[in-house]
Amino acid sequence: MTDSPAPPPDRYWEYLGLDEMDEAQWEALCDGCGKCCLIRLEDEDTGEIHTTDVACKLLDIGSCRCSDYPGRKKHVPDCIKLTPAGVRRYGWLPRTCAYRLIDEGRPLFDWHPLISGDPDSVHRAGMSVQDKALPEGAVKPRFLPGRIRVWPGEGPAGTPLSEDD
Repeated sequence: MTDSPAPPPDRYWEYLGLDEMDEAQWEALCDGCGKCCLIRLEDEDTGEIHTTDVACKLLDIGSCRCSDYPGRKKHVPDCIKLTPAGVRRYGWLPRTCAYRLIDEGRPLFDWHPLISGDPDSVHRAGMSVQDKALPEGAVKPRFLPGRIRVWPGEGPAGTPLSEDD
């Protein structure tokens, strides 16, 4: 009996669990869509979470990256540090999120930078909030319900996720 060869290290997400990844591997899973940095509203009656097109004050909407990632908790105390356990807990994570996909045993999309080799592929595929969101300070809180939208790849709750989303 021979051992099967190990998967190539450049496709680590195919054989490592989220809790087995080192920090660099974990951070590289982020596709840079910016969807997790959008303000969400919870329906008090149903508990359903709705995503707006209003971004956290630290999100650079052009690059879809946090403008102060290392110090974000200082500026936004309720910013959530994503962990493997959190991926399972946070149903609001985008359906296209690599962390969620890997946790569910699903493959990454072709537009994911780890697959395409291009950090801008997520933007060209229309799967990011790049230049489509508003900064937090531009919208008064009372107007947030009017800013709810369904982002590409998300679809209504309960709909299947496909490459065409």
